Amino acid sequence: MEEERVNDDGRPVRPSRRVGTTSTASASAASRTTAGARRTAVTRSTVPTRAVKPVPELNEAQEIEVYEEPIQDKVEVRESKRIKTEVANRPAKDEGWIDLDAEDMDDPLMVAEYVNDIFDYMKELEIANMPNGNYMSMQRDINWQLRGVLIDWLIDIHAKFRLLPETLFLAVNIIDRFLSQRTITLGKLQLVGVTAMFVAAKYEEVLCPSIENFLYLANGGYTDEEILRAERYMLRILDFNLSYANPMNFLRRISKADNYDIQTRTVAKYFMEISLVDHRLMDHPPSLVAAASVWMARELLERGDWNPTLVHYSTYSEQELLGTAEIMVDYCLRPISHANFHKKYSSKKFMRASTYVVEWARNTFPYAVVSEEEAETQDWNSLRVDLFSQRGLERPDLSPLNSSRGVTPLTECKNDFGTDDEDEASFEDQAGVLRDVTNDLNDRHDSLKEEMY
Repeated sequence: MEEERVNDDGRPVRPSRRVGTTSTASASAASRTTAGARRTAVTRSTVPTRAVKPVPELNEAQEIEVYEEPIQDKVEVRESKRIKTEVANRPAKDEGWIDLDAEDMDDPLMVAEYVNDIFDYMKELEIANMPNGNYMSMQRDINWQLRGVLIDWLIDIHAKFRLLPETLFLAVNIIDRFLSQRTITLGKLQLVGVTAMFVAAKYEEVLCPSIENFLYLANGGYTDEEILRAERYMLRILDFNLSYANPMNFLRRISKADNYDIQTRTVAKYFMEISLVDHRLMDHPPSLVAAASVWMARELLERGDWNPTLVHYSTYSEQELLGTAEIMVDYCLRPISHANFHKKYSSKKFMRASTYVVEWARNTFPYAVVSEEEAETQDWNSLRVDLFSQRGLERPDLSPLNSSRGVTPLTECKNDFGTDDEDEASFEDQAGVLRDVTNDLNDRHDSLKEEMY
C-alpha cells in the first residue's frame, strides 16, 4: 500500500487535478512545435529555388543596340518638345486682326457679349446637320443632273414667292438630308422638293404661302393630302431636327469685316447659291462656302487682299478656302445649265451679277473654259483652274470637314412616302414637266402674289 504524503503542518497532500492537464498541454505544445518545424522543413524542401540564369555575353553590335534605345527615346522626346514649341510660338493666322465687336458693346441688338459663343455653336451645328455628299451613288432612279433641274426650279419658285434667302438654303438642306437617308423614285422627286420648300417656309417665313399655292406649283400632280403626308414623313425621318447653320448668317458676320460693302455682298450671294445647284460643294460646310464666296467677290471686284480681320471673322485663311473657290470658278467656266438661277442673278435687282461673273471668269481663265461638247464628257471632279499655284500657296491635303460623318444606310420609302402607283417617266419627261410648270408660273405669278399679300 502506498504511503500517504503529508506536508509540514501534518495535513495530507492531495494530488493536484491540473497536473495531468498541464503535462498534456505541454505535450501538445511540444508536438505542435515539432509538427510546425517538420512542416517548415517540408515546405522549404519542396519549394524549388529559382536558378539564376547566366547572363549571355553580348557581342559588340548587340551592346550598341541596347545602349542606343534610350538615347533614341530621348531624341524623340526632345524633337516632340521642339515641334510643340514651334507650334505654340507660330503666329496665329489672324494675327493683327481688329476687334470690330467692341464698337457694338453698347448696342443690345448686336449681342456683342454672346456673338462669339453663338457662332462657335453654329460651327458645331453645321457639321452635325450636313448631308451625305455621296448619297446619289445609292439612289437608283435619280441622278445629280435631275437634282440640279429640281433645285433650279425651286430657285425660280422661291423668287416668285419673294421668300427669304434662308428659306431656300434650308429647303435644299432638307432635300439632301432626306435623300441621304431614303431612296425615292423619279415620280416622287418633285414632291420632295415641294414639301421641303413648304416646311422651310413654315420654319423661316413670317407669312408662309398656303398649301394651295404649293398644290398649284405641283401643276396638279399631287393632292393636299399627299403633301401633308409627305411633310409628316420627312419630319419623322429628320427627327424633327430643322436646325441649320445657314450660310447667310456667316455671310453677315464676314460682311462686318468688309464694311458691309453692298456690291461685294450681292456678288457673294451669287457664289453662295452656286453651292445649291453644284453638288460638288455639298461636302463643304456653310461657313466655308460663305468665306469662299466673299473671297471670290472681293477678288472679282478688286477689293484688296484677304486681311487678318477677314480671316478672324470668317475663321478661314486664304489657303483654307481656295479649294472651295476653285469649284465656284469651274462652275462659272462651264456652259449655263441652270437657266433660272442664271436669270435670277442677271436682273437689275442683283446687279446683273451672273452675267458679270461669267464674263470675268472666261476673260481671266480663257484656257479653262469648258465648251458644250466637252461638258458632256468631262469629269466634274477635274478642275482646270489652280488658284493655289496662282497665289503661290501649298495645296493642303485636308478635307473641308473638321470631323468625319457616318453614312446613314438608305431605306426605300416607296410605301410610306407616297402612293403605291409610281410614275415611270423618264428623265426627259420629268424635266419637261418642271420646265412647263416654270413657264406657266411666269404668266400667272401676279395672281399668286395677290393671294399671299
